[in-house]
Amino acid sequence: MSDGAAELEARLKAYEGRAAAVAGVGKDPVNEPMIRHWCEAMGDTNAAYTGPDAVAPPTMLQAWTMGGLSGHEGRSDAYDELLGLLDEAGCTSVVATDCEQEYLRPLRPGDEITFDAVIESVSERKTTKLGTGHFVTTRMDVRANGQPAGTHRFRILKYAPARIRSKAARPRPVVNRDNAGFWEGVGRHQLLIQRCGGCGTLRFPWLPGCGACGSPEWDTVEASGAGTVYSYVVMHHPPFPAFDPPYAVGLIELAEGVRIVSNVIGVPYDKVRIGMPVRLRFERFDEELVLPVFRAGAEGGR
Repeated sequence: MSDGAAELEARLKAYEGRAAAVAGVGKDPVNEPMIRHWCEAMGDTNAAYTGPDAVAPPTMLQAWTMGGLSGHEGRSDAYDELLGLLDEAGCTSVVATDCEQEYLRPLRPGDEITFDAVIESVSERKTTKLGTGHFVTTRMDVRANGQPAGTHRFRILKYAPARIRSKAARPRPVVNRDNAGFWEGVGRHQLLIQRCGGCGTLRFPWLPGCGACGSPEWDTVEASGAGTVYSYVVMHHPPFPAFDPPYAVGLIELAEGVRIVSNVIGVPYDKVRIGMPVRLRFERFDEELVLPVFRAGAEGGR
């Protein structure tokens, strides 16, 4: 390690243990509309999240602390200094990598949320496929009405983008014992949806058990291929190998009622619209990889 790199790491390490946010206050108390919107977006129909004794889904823990477009006033100078130091070192790109949550008590409508956050760790220099940089982990301690409610650890990678010298292979999907049947269907140009053997509820993505009744029994139905754009984003940055931004990534609601994330093709990225009809097709990216995508318009084909 060069003297300059060692000096930078020492400066970065000095920020560990310093506050990232102090006396933060949630912009809204825990409330039923946000719980409803979350459950609708996630397709979560658990009865615990509705009615007079409703609780918030535990995974909403971070949602109650988010500052929206205007941000929070409690963010510390130390955190901004740390990010600035990384920017000066050429680590100008950022990507969220993972989070960990611990739940200490249920959150209920009306709970007032406060929080503090600390810079828990800054990694040594790491080289990834995206580029070289440092992982920064913050730990947020969340309180409800002054009492500990949970902990949220959030990790980002601040990195200098790697130079893309040639067209890289498209990343492979993670295939495991729970979803292997889905990818086998894709290989046959079939989009298979799980159907619960207990209550008949359709579910996607594939899971080992039914979220509605808990039954582990299931079979499949083949999607007709018709759908609409339920929501979408346009990816501009950061650039990933094998992808050519900007491009549209859609949350597609299939005619069967479940939703799938995939690329929207056949129309310029800036012409994609919510409610746009799309049709399933299967696109081959190389000798091994076939993926389901959705072409704008009622016509598609496989």
